[in-house]
Amino acid sequence: MTSSSIHPFVQVENLARVYPSPGGGADVTVFDHVNFRIHKGEFVCVTGHSGCGKSTILNILAGLDTASAGNVFMDGREVTGPSLDRGVIFQSHALMPWLTVLENVAFAVKSRWPSWNKRKIRDHAMRYIELVGLKGAEHKKPSQLSGGMKQRVGIARAFSIEPKMLLMDEPFGALDALTRGVIQDELLKICAETQQTVFMITHDIDEAILLSDRIMLMSTGPHARIAEIVNNTLPRPRERSAIHKQLHYYPIRNHLVDFLVSRSKQFGALRDAPDAPSSPSIIDPEDLIETEAESTVAPMSHAGKPHIHLVNT
Repeated sequence: MTSSSIHPFVQVENLARVYPSPGGGADVTVFDHVNFRIHKGEFVCVTGHSGCGKSTILNILAGLDTASAGNVFMDGREVTGPSLDRGVIFQSHALMPWLTVLENVAFAVKSRWPSWNKRKIRDHAMRYIELVGLKGAEHKKPSQLSGGMKQRVGIARAFSIEPKMLLMDEPFGALDALTRGVIQDELLKICAETQQTVFMITHDIDEAILLSDRIMLMSTGPHARIAEIVNNTLPRPRERSAIHKQLHYYPIRNHLVDFLVSRSKQFGALRDAPDAPSSPSIIDPEDLIETEAESTVAPMSHAGKPHIHLVNT
């Protein structure tokens, strides 16, 4: 057993979030018994139906919200509030409209390293502006940028503070498909270069397959939980134009679609059954292959299949 498996970079233990009923009735438990680990340098995506608490979990990881129960530890310390060790990118870029691209990124850099001189701050900010492909636009203000360019500035700003973990809440959800694809490719390159640890929420399963090392699937609420964790076995580096040619692409994709369409709702009914397993169960990849082999969606072989871990927390 490796030290990283004994001491994960991020550990979430029995997390729960309960909201009081606005009408004075019974409290609403959005999710409970949420447990997962993230290892350093890992890119983890979480997906599930709206209302299952994905964004709330991200906000708790960021220190922007407080759990009703449970704990979050990062790099051996409990998360108790916001920190520059965690960078956050929301669907809205949240740029300061009166500042240029360079000034927006430099503002974050100065917050992270207040003792740096102006030249060092500028050079550091420009490095990340160039990484997201915005060299030449550094003196433009947000009103002069397209939606995709604004989101690139947000990405540059988040990476520029060199956080230990990057938290992304559907960062490309408001973009058109072509722009989203370009920025996803940029994100792949940056993460490969920086070995950034990432926790990302997405409703796009193709995006999750392209970007992630593991995909966490949440059941529907109330009392939502992490129902399954799928190891993404597609080799890196990945190219969107060729990813569908990988033999194990369709087994993973079909499994995710099946969960979101049907099994996410079934999990809630089975979770509290008397014979429900109390410990994580493992699906044999051979069983998944046999199931997929009968599908008409895509032909399969036995090579390079995904390992699927079902977590009944």
